[in-house]
Amino acid sequence: MTGLDQAEVDVNALNGNIKMPGHREFPKGDHPKAMSLPTRPMPNGAAVSDHSLPQPGNALTGKQEHYLKRELLSQQVDFEITELASTTALQRFGAPFRSDYGEVAPVDSDLPILRFIFVHHVRNFPFLDQAREKEFWQDKLQVFLELFAQKHISSSEDRLEESKRRKLAIKAKKLVELMMVSGIPTASGYEERIRFSELEVVDRGAQDQGLLVNTPEGHSINGWDVNVAGVRTTSVKRNFRYHQHAEFIIRVKQAGKPDHYVGRRYGEFAKLHKRLRTEFPGKVLAPLPRKNKSATSHTFFSGGDDDDASSVSSGSTQNTGMTNDDAGSLRNLVATGHRRGASLQPDRASPRASGEYRRERVTLYREDQRVSLRAFLRTFLQNAQIADSKAMHEFLTGNPIKVNEEEMEDVERRKLMDEKRMEEQKRFYEIARQRAKELDVYMERFRRDIVERNGLTQLFQEIKDKERIADLSTEYQKFAEWLRIEVAATIYHLFLAEDNSPELFAQAKRIHSMLPYTALKQVIRFANPAVVMNGVLDLFLAQPFGTRSLAQRVFGMALNDGIKGFQKSIDALVSKINDDAFCEKLKSFTNADEDTKNNISSEALADGVDLVVAILKSEDIKPELSPEQIGKAFNAYVAWNNAVENVDDEMKTGAQVFAYLKQLLKMYTRQRDKAMMLSVIEEPVTLHLFRDLFKIFYEPLVRVYKSANVYNSVTDFAAFMDDMFQVLDQAQRQDVSADPNQTVQSFIDLCARHQDNFYKFVHEVHIHDNGLFTQLMGWLEGILEFLRHGPRGGKLDMNALFQGAIEMGQIDKAAAITEIDNLIKWQEERKKWHQDKTRQKMAAENSSASGGATASTPPPGSSTFRSSDFGINEADLADLDDDDSGSDSREDSEEDANPIAAEQKRRAKKQDHLRRNAGEPVKPEVKQLKMLREGFLSMLRMVLAD
Repeated sequence: MTGLDQAEVDVNALNGNIKMPGHREFPKGDHPKAMSLPTRPMPNGAAVSDHSLPQPGNALTGKQEHYLKRELLSQQVDFEITELASTTALQRFGAPFRSDYGEVAPVDSDLPILRFIFVHHVRNFPFLDQAREKEFWQDKLQVFLELFAQKHISSSEDRLEESKRRKLAIKAKKLVELMMVSGIPTASGYEERIRFSELEVVDRGAQDQGLLVNTPEGHSINGWDVNVAGVRTTSVKRNFRYHQHAEFIIRVKQAGKPDHYVGRRYGEFAKLHKRLRTEFPGKVLAPLPRKNKSATSHTFFSGGDDDDASSVSSGSTQNTGMTNDDAGSLRNLVATGHRRGASLQPDRASPRASGEYRRERVTLYREDQRVSLRAFLRTFLQNAQIADSKAMHEFLTGNPIKVNEEEMEDVERRKLMDEKRMEEQKRFYEIARQRAKELDVYMERFRRDIVERNGLTQLFQEIKDKERIADLSTEYQKFAEWLRIEVAATIYHLFLAEDNSPELFAQAKRIHSMLPYTALKQVIRFANPAVVMNGVLDLFLAQPFGTRSLAQRVFGMALNDGIKGFQKSIDALVSKINDDAFCEKLKSFTNADEDTKNNISSEALADGVDLVVAILKSEDIKPELSPEQIGKAFNAYVAWNNAVENVDDEMKTGAQVFAYLKQLLKMYTRQRDKAMMLSVIEEPVTLHLFRDLFKIFYEPLVRVYKSANVYNSVTDFAAFMDDMFQVLDQAQRQDVSADPNQTVQSFIDLCARHQDNFYKFVHEVHIHDNGLFTQLMGWLEGILEFLRHGPRGGKLDMNALFQGAIEMGQIDKAAAITEIDNLIKWQEERKKWHQDKTRQKMAAENSSASGGATASTPPPGSSTFRSSDFGINEADLADLDDDDSGSDSREDSEEDANPIAAEQKRRAKKQDHLRRNAGEPVKPEVKQLKMLREGFLSMLRMVLAD
């Protein structure tokens, strides 16, 4: 790819300083940026860059070339991804798949983009490159995929929800489009993109969201600003005695409502978790933190003329004559016992004169439990549907309490504790960043080594040749030093910095204490995992006397249970509908051929009615309904719409029949999907494919790890975990606040003590890999080579394509140019819209943070590599936006419980999506450019045919 293929022009600076030199191409990295860009005067005195005009001999400007190429590539990728669902897609794919039409040459493939990716980046994957063409690709994989396509599993439209396959297809389309747009250059060498200069800093603030979520207040999540602010003791009478229990004081804020406090015991958090599991069946919920009754002691300083009751606030605001590090560090925390009955137990000093400073050592009862429960609540509130749920609303608003003076003092002390905890986190990250910054010069050299041709291969060859880190070259040694800082910061963040760190730390220690490392080492040393797994596979996949295998029986049993469960729901709905003709017609539609289904779905869309109505009135589905039955169904549909849109209780009764019909269609569809999946599993080719995939991927890795004596690394890992927990314990108990560098250094030293063992593991694996990892690095560099320099088949001549279509009368030049310019304008407006939306979101988040908790400094090493180093243009990468319109998994359970309420929420969600995307520029319609598709496809086939 030429250096100017990826030229970028800032839309706010078109009068830049890049001169376009005729038709001469420059090597990559040698752009002539020192010369002024020629301009021509305009009547009003303004100057217009020559970039706005085509180069001599060209019909399109560089920007028009790029966005024409992008539009045509997008159309082709969309077509090919959609075609994969066809039963004949692989037959039109080309080698190694067989075809009923004979050998399909690369220049004749209907799917040139996917064929190119498959041939160059899938088939030559280090594991799959040994797979045989006929035995694996044709007789097993192709047969399985065509068999799956023939089952016609329901789509997103059939189930009124976005299926996982649909989401995967959208993501695959975007990734393939990004790869092709960035990798395939244009022939002219003047390709340009839109780029806003400030676009690069939009997302920087997201790096410190970890600090933001730990702030005690000012962090609103889906309308709730919640903090577990304090802990108090309450007495509950049981039988004849009073028992004291801890109650967590939760401060709740909502926009437009007064603040209030609620008191909740640990058991009530457990009940909330149970209610949410009931309200959202099937949804993966964060686990409830274990009960932790430990207390934490901390030293506070107070002074001046304040009384005892106000010593906390005055101590945090007045100058005590000590540094912040001395005056109360997180490292002063010491776990102590807890005397039952009081939340705060200050060890008061002797009476003091007015104006003297006093040291108070205060026990914060169940402090670790408080911060872990705060993380638990805020994790749930991140989900908008859980935040709006009845269970969460009752938990945060029910039975508010009044906080007395002593309890408010406890709240203030814990707030001060949170602030000091965050301050220490920020100091840790600042020191870590500063140390990483000192390595910037070496990291730049390392980056250059990696992005050069065969850089990854050279890196791993160095690891293979050198036995110790000390023997590596200087750049690689500095990279190892940078890695130590990164790992140290990660350990600190996971086990000390977060609200849920105490829970995660305790859980990790518990798992570590339970693992039998010695026994595991001996098992790995003497056992042969490949033989064991082959034996297990033989047990599960064997088919004695042609009967079903154990694996088929296990999966079949699970699917049959699902089918039976759906049948129970179907029987219940049929009895409620009480019309066999309606039910039989819906069932017949579910089992009908795909053409009939598509025709009826198209009719429903054209008539603007629900699919159920189109099915019931269709003459293609038996049995036919009488006019009275069709009228009954249509009246139920009208009642359904009224009940959904107007929330009219009188209409709900009439709408219930239609609700049952919609549910029944969905149940029939799901039941058929289960049955089709069962039939796929029972096919012999499925078992054979599974066994081959196991042999291809698992056995080579097992041989490598066996020959590399990996069992020795089990002991090294156990030693690292022991050392890490010891360092973490010291960091929690030891007062190192006088020099925060000691905290950073203790974690870096931890990594340094064990880096040689880790390097030895990597070194041994590479020595005994039989070339496996070398092939893997070569495979990765093959992808990078395509992204940097394009395919070996050449470049896309967009000017020749465009000019040829004009000369042949396929397109109107003026109309086509207008469509391209409209696409460019749409892309500009769309980028600006996304940028403004992201900036507004960041501004709202930053404005809600207190005390500058969201400093937008990126973590150390985050800018070491850039996407352009690997051939991916930043502007193209920015267009890979996540699709936020997917449905939630709880919609199914909601519709089963209350179809009308579920439909109301579905429509409300759609309206909310439209509201959030209000103002988003609409893509202009293109007609002339579609005429270029055939010519473009022929050119694309030639470019990708190597």
